Amino acid sequence: MDKPKYHLVPHEKPYRYDENGLHVTRGSAWSGPGCHIGCGVLLYTDDEGKLVKVEGDPENPYNQGRLCNRCLALTEVVYNPSRILKPMKRNPEDRGKDAWTEISWDEAYDLIYEKFTEIKEKYGPWAIPFVQGTGRDIAAWITRLAWSFGSPNYMFNMSGMACYLPRVAGCAATTGNFWVGDFAQQFPDRYDNPNWECPDYIMVWGNNPLIANSDGFYGHWMVDVMKRGAKLIVVDPRLTWLAYKAEYWLQIRPGTDAALALGMLNVIISEDLYDHEFVERWCYGFDELAAAAAEYPLDRASEITWIASDIIRDAARAWANANSGIMQWGLAVDTTKESLPAAQAIGALWQICGYCDKPGCMIVPPEILAYSGGFGGELVTDEMNEHRIGLDKYALLRFGFQVASSDEVMKTLETGQPYKLHGAWLQTTNFLTCTAPDPERSIKAWRTLDFIVVVDMFMTPTAMALADVFLPACTYAERDGIRVGDGAQRGETINKVCQVGEAKSDMQINLELGKRFNPEAWPWADVDEMFSYVIECTGYTFEELQEVAPAYIPFEYKRYEKGMLRSDGQVGFNTTTGRLELWSTFYNKAGLSPVPYFEEPTESPVSTPDLYEKYPFVLTTGARNWFMFHSEHRQVPHLRAKRPWPIVQMNPKAADKLGIKNGEWVWLENDRGRCKRVVETTNIIDERVLMSDHGWWFPEAPGEEKDGLFGMLDLNVNKLLNSYLPGKSGFGANYKSMLCKVYKVQEEN
Repeated sequence: MDKPKYHLVPHEKPYRYDENGLHVTRGSAWSGPGCHIGCGVLLYTDDEGKLVKVEGDPENPYNQGRLCNRCLALTEVVYNPSRILKPMKRNPEDRGKDAWTEISWDEAYDLIYEKFTEIKEKYGPWAIPFVQGTGRDIAAWITRLAWSFGSPNYMFNMSGMACYLPRVAGCAATTGNFWVGDFAQQFPDRYDNPNWECPDYIMVWGNNPLIANSDGFYGHWMVDVMKRGAKLIVVDPRLTWLAYKAEYWLQIRPGTDAALALGMLNVIISEDLYDHEFVERWCYGFDELAAAAAEYPLDRASEITWIASDIIRDAARAWANANSGIMQWGLAVDTTKESLPAAQAIGALWQICGYCDKPGCMIVPPEILAYSGGFGGELVTDEMNEHRIGLDKYALLRFGFQVASSDEVMKTLETGQPYKLHGAWLQTTNFLTCTAPDPERSIKAWRTLDFIVVVDMFMTPTAMALADVFLPACTYAERDGIRVGDGAQRGETINKVCQVGEAKSDMQINLELGKRFNPEAWPWADVDEMFSYVIECTGYTFEELQEVAPAYIPFEYKRYEKGMLRSDGQVGFNTTTGRLELWSTFYNKAGLSPVPYFEEPTESPVSTPDLYEKYPFVLTTGARNWFMFHSEHRQVPHLRAKRPWPIVQMNPKAADKLGIKNGEWVWLENDRGRCKRVVETTNIIDERVLMSDHGWWFPEAPGEEKDGLFGMLDLNVNKLLNSYLPGKSGFGANYKSMLCKVYKVQEEN
């Protein structure tokens, strides 16, 4: 076949020697360990095949040679003495105990095949949920494993699936696609591309993109475009570096994002600042949106959000009067109980201004594989869908997202309704530490299962508490692979340079087990052949792509005017109306509000004033830091040295009132539980707000449950969360707007 005209980047050979005689391999850094984005790296190995160092690849347009601390510390992960390097098993009655026995891969596969097949034959394949952690590079392979096995219950164990999926599902339901900011990441020549233009404004909303790399975004791009003239509007409870550099900083009360967006929409619409031509031609339901926004005049929006009226007004005017704008939003939007109406309102800010599919605005990212939809959707049958947990309750789960509801799975574990679950496959997830509300409740619920498999690189609190079989996964330096994640995709390869112990890649594990369970669904001889199948649209085999990567998908703007966003080839957007739906026909059919609205968090200074007197701080969690990704990297010496303890940020005036000093250990507590933190006093945060780290455990602490599961049971901020209370749509949950109090840890604790 003729190769499509993918754009290639001139570069040195992918495999070569440096001046010191070290082998140099070009590749991509796409987990594990690490984040979502897949930076270009140079991996240096010696003649014995040992990884010596990692550097950024200056010839890769994505990161242009720049790397974060986590990538630079890769050797400390690969050769970490606490890695698990052989498969292990233990008896189910020993869950929570360090009672492991090493076994061979064949023994592990035989045991998993035997137990899973027994469950499948007795109770049906849907009796086994397949659970992943943060997306990265597992989504394609775990979905295919689940669906080829016959289980529709693929899931992400976080209440309301409140990470990425609410925004993806919301965008798909209202616009037909997911959208990202145009930072020239889709062009191999980047900012020099003649078709690209620098955005006038970037509205950073619920995201600190220098550290938190959502939607395939590389943090330094923000600095790149700021140098080229882009101005910032930042919505954040904290005065981050970007907020300090912004034209407007909107210091929002956590959980009130929808009210702020509606207040800004009110300004833009009432002052006639929106793009009339674009709205009239390409938007549906503008009058209904205007009526919804009219309920949030500036004084009301200000009262709700704690932001001064003039700041809201001036920021809205600046945004709407620009020629181009990017909405760089993040997890804070997802971790609101009513995340979908919040995302709908925020999305309307760029939609009615016409900042859509043109240079320096919002674009639909080019894709090789529809990442959020998984790999192997054709394997899902009607019978499987009838058994997908939560599908009967949440209509939005029918909109192309073949996931089970985490909240309904928890109910199923506890009640046995609509049927009993018996096994679980947990891969790239440490959910007891990182995402699940009420970890003790979760432990009890998941232990009702007969047989649980965990795939990970290290022994984690989740694995120690739950696993019967542990399969050791390798790092990206020890495997081949392709980068087909969130954001703008490109033909990028991960290239193996070393091997430690018997660890295998997640892809190899899933392929080898998949061939046992359903060989017709896994027809490939090895992972390279499987990767070649996935990237067939590029015209390259995996081996060929390794030589020329990165390869960029051809891209052009204003595709909605050319029939390039719809499968039927018609102009417009991939929705029922062919327009951006400010009034959503899909939400209306699903029994949800078709226009955005604001709802107070379940508990807040407004919704529960009596509780606020008892717990006088709004606690928000989950902000990223430079050194660790979610619950990873706690055992990496150079990274742990920079973040040795779990932090809670607190305004010094609030600390003084309580007699708390910087660096002291404190308890954060509410009616649901408490956790330990070290106080970091800082003026970047409001006196009424606290910001806590998440995902903490101490790998060096005793691991058995009787000793606290590596300290997790004392350190887990999720003990303070509302337990499994998602939004009306099934998407979104209040992870960032709880109430709590603070007091010192006494010496005996």
